[in-house]
Amino acid sequence: MFSGIVEATGKARYSAGKLYVEVPFEVRPGDSVAVNGACLTVVSFDGRRATFDVGEETLRRTNLREAKVVNLERALRVGDRLDGHIVTGHVDGTIRFIAKRTSGNTTWMAFQMPPEKWGVTEKGSIALNGISLTVAKVEGNRFWIQVIPYTLEKTNLGLLRPGERVNYEIDIIARYVRRILST
Repeated sequence: MFSGIVEATGKARYSAGKLYVEVPFEVRPGDSVAVNGACLTVVSFDGRRATFDVGEETLRRTNLREAKVVNLERALRVGDRLDGHIVTGHVDGTIRFIAKRTSGNTTWMAFQMPPEKWGVTEKGSIALNGISLTVAKVEGNRFWIQVIPYTLEKTNLGLLRPGERVNYEIDIIARYVRRILST
């Protein structure tokens, strides 16, 4: 489980079922790391670069094959603070980044609405590339988030270009509430 509070970014390269990521913190084989929001297991670490096996389902649902800079977060330990929201690392799919505009110290970013429209609501949580974010506005086929300069600097959101794909994860609480109400 993760909080969606990104610890660092790292350069990434995918090749033949393996993802190689420069990781600026210590990890060990067997550790879980959210890489752009996808929970992956460290296979090896040479002190600078971690290697992860990436399965077909993960490749199908994520942007890991094409990502050049990824967000990184180590798994929470029991007793850790939960500063973001509960993020499982089970990416639902990808959506497109549409546009951004700046107003004062806020950057507004628009994203394509995912197929799970029921899970995107104003003031609700969503994880994008593993970042815990609050939905600021929903309009038609897109939604907006507002991002402060710190988040733009410390994550890969500031590198996005219109049309690029981001991984998304619908809030787990919204998912369970929907399931309960539908049965």
